[in-house]
Amino acid sequence: MDSKKFIDTFSEIVKAGLPGEQAHAEVMPVSRKFTSDALKSATSLRQSAVGVILYPQDATINSVLIQRPSYEGTHSNQVSFPGGKMDETDHDLEFTARRECFEEIDLPMGFGNRIGELTNVYIPVSNFRVQPYIFYVDDLPPLTPDAREVDSIISFDVFELIKEETLKSTNLRMSQGFIQKDVPYYDINGHVVWGATAMMLSELKAILKQF
Repeated sequence: MDSKKFIDTFSEIVKAGLPGEQAHAEVMPVSRKFTSDALKSATSLRQSAVGVILYPQDATINSVLIQRPSYEGTHSNQVSFPGGKMDETDHDLEFTARRECFEEIDLPMGFGNRIGELTNVYIPVSNFRVQPYIFYVDDLPPLTPDAREVDSIISFDVFELIKEETLKSTNLRMSQGFIQKDVPYYDINGHVVWGATAMMLSELKAILKQF
């Protein structure tokens, strides 16, 4: 796919208005509130950001997810976009996203043109409001996972999201120990991608369907 045409089309769609929470709804567990509703009662909110890195490869557009290592914590072993919480020294959330991409997968800070944002997502269990930034990288350099924070890097064709068979559902054991049934998720190269990241992917999917 021609890079300039992709960037121009993507930017035009985003400027016309994001799909937003209606796209999120496709993969939200039944008990989950929309972010706009949940934020009304959220206190001591923590700000964070992720980088949605897009790059051309094999006549299509790819992106990057990471798998977290196993540890005693809420997001153990989960698949997400590279990103994390805003530090006091970060001058804005875009800087946070770029810094986290550098720290977690070794993408240089200056790499990638920002071509848009996605709708923010609230994660109740960790009280994070996550802002996704979309960066387009013409020539992706070799990436290296941070040994402490990243178990593996997962590259995938973003247009696979449009295929019906990519969206599935399963029963998942939550960190609190209970089983949540029929949780929607995206099957990305055999990885179960659910929750906030799946909500971001759903909005990205809604944008790609307009190409």
